[in-house]
Amino acid sequence: MARLHPRLQDALALIPEDKPVHLLTRHSVRELAKNGFADYRLPLTEEGVLMARGWGGQLQRPIESFYSSPVGRCVDTARAMADGAREAGLLVEAPEPEIVTDTTLVEPGCYVEDLNLVGPQFLRMGAMKFLNQHLQEPFEGMLTPADGRAKLVGYLSDRQPQAGHLAVHVTHDTILAILVAELHGHTRISEEDWPWMMEGLWLWFSDQHLHWIWRGEQGERPLQE
Repeated sequence: MARLHPRLQDALALIPEDKPVHLLTRHSVRELAKNGFADYRLPLTEEGVLMARGWGGQLQRPIESFYSSPVGRCVDTARAMADGAREAGLLVEAPEPEIVTDTTLVEPGCYVEDLNLVGPQFLRMGAMKFLNQHLQEPFEGMLTPADGRAKLVGYLSDRQPQAGHLAVHVTHDTILAILVAELHGHTRISEEDWPWMMEGLWLWFSDQHLHWIWRGEQGERPLQE
């Protein structure tokens, strides 16, 4: 039985009530990949839909908007979360919010500038080895982890919800993994660091700082470094 990461819900009590907040989340449980690579066509399982709907109903604040990678399992995760939020009375725009797709959230997403250069290396190395190499010495055709983070920060700041409201952004594990590692100043990640299905990073801005919560732990850094 799939379950949420045990520290994910800890953040709900730590998020400031008066700030616009973003939840950047991995999609929910999908069908297993047969060759080790998660083909874009792999859909959510029935269990994954139920988990996303249940989590959407637990977010405890008005939800203003849903954004998603255009990959089907991400869109379906956002839709299921919206269904759960509607049932819980959390939607600002009821009854049927628009799911806005954005290529910034596509795996490997905002870090890639030239997929023709990067794609073959990703397929050859596999996700974990590829990301660890990228954290230490970025590949040709990719933004550095810091530049990729700056691009994501710009994406989020352009989509700010109202104060006290939440915006949900559904993405992929590789984007979350490298963003979280860079925010914490890490140059390597392990299996323990890998985002669970439906696991998310909470982010908000104040006083020229980016604030976040990951696995119940808070962090912050200046927007300009």
